[in-house]
Amino acid sequence: MDVDDLTLMQRVAKGDENAIRMLYDRFGTLVFRNACQVLGTVAEAEDATQEVFVKVWSTADRFDPSRAKLITWVLLISRRMFIDRLRRRIVRPQPASLDETTHDTGVESKVPMAMQEGTAAVRKRLGELPELQRVVIERVYLGGFTLREVAEQLALPVGTVKSALSRGLARLRDRFGVDRAG
Repeated sequence: MDVDDLTLMQRVAKGDENAIRMLYDRFGTLVFRNACQVLGTVAEAEDATQEVFVKVWSTADRFDPSRAKLITWVLLISRRMFIDRLRRRIVRPQPASLDETTHDTGVESKVPMAMQEGTAAVRKRLGELPELQRVVIERVYLGGFTLREVAEQLALPVGTVKSALSRGLARLRDRFGVDRAG
């Protein structure tokens, strides 16, 4: 049974367990993959995914389909929560243990290189990038800004910022020896 977004969220807001299950079935894999990509460990991605769905459930009554599609709304909540986790990591760094090794999740990951090489190596490699690429990566991944916000801050077209981000990430992958395919 395919339920429209508004009806689904109204049912979720009322605590309907079937609706909550449907919501998770629709977006759980996507949120989890994004969490793996941003956070780097399966364990942290699992925790973050659970937090996202608790937040979506607790704020379900605020969903407004005239402002955004449900997928957009869920991904915005996810993004904010992942950025909060990354910021907490910076403020309160936790030493990595052998149990926190990166697992192959089948998605491109940005954090594992920091776990493997260390923050100092990442900073060094970022410093080797052309200034625009470095600034864009720092503002998007460390500052939590959107591409549009970075474009406004730098008074550049969004396409230029997007290209700088793409080229910068490709250079970092090359310098860290990360294979995109696998």
